[in-house]
Amino acid sequence: MYKRFALSPGRFVVREERVTVRGLPAALAGFTIAHLSDLHGGSFLGSGDLEHVVAAVNVRRPDLAVITGDFITHDWSEALPLVDDCARIRASHGVFAIFGNHDYRGRHEDRIADAFGVRGIRFLRDECVKLCVGNATLALVGLEDLEEAKAVDLAKARATVTADEVEILLCHNPSSARILARPGCAVILSGHTHGMQMDVPYLRTLGPKHPGIRVEIGTTTLIVSRGLGVVGLPLRLFAPPEIVFVTLVRAEER
Repeated sequence: MYKRFALSPGRFVVREERVTVRGLPAALAGFTIAHLSDLHGGSFLGSGDLEHVVAAVNVRRPDLAVITGDFITHDWSEALPLVDDCARIRASHGVFAIFGNHDYRGRHEDRIADAFGVRGIRFLRDECVKLCVGNATLALVGLEDLEEAKAVDLAKARATVTADEVEILLCHNPSSARILARPGCAVILSGHTHGMQMDVPYLRTLGPKHPGIRVEIGTTTLIVSRGLGVVGLPLRLFAPPEIVFVTLVRAEER
């Protein structure tokens, strides 16, 4: 039912975000990231339900695809029916993921990472992967969840990032974005809030605090996805499910 209501063609939003980065190397101009978040496998989302979402990502042929957490709702096994859909995502520099707060339930996050890993989706757990794009390097940093992980080691995650690299930071919970932002970090990609899921008076207070859909923090841009799945009820009001495409733009091209 939720797929028909929210994840069929024309039901979800394809959101475009252009982020201007001063000093962006020419090789990274136009670099596009497909950002998915908050799938919440379980009662409302299962095998095949992301079919049209994946097709919408692949038709754009993004340079990179990321999934910023909450693969499950209650149990680690809820992630397994989503593996086939996610494994069909195509991006020239790969598909990467981080965990959200729900993913630690039962402390089986290693099993989730293994199931996706064998299908080519790598979880970044307080670590950085370097993507070479022409003569430029993009440093993709992924953090464990700020609320539910046993520990979060930001220093370790950023240890290899150098001043001449463009940093993209993946952090499920956007609440600490102002602490995470820094010169050289072009973008922070987060989810968690569902855009409130039901963005109407009174009900807004039931979800996580929402910092905004796009927030400029110095030279860092925070992009918060409304996500694709739901929790509690298979319903969204004024907070549509979405794919976010983030394109890096050189300052002089604005």
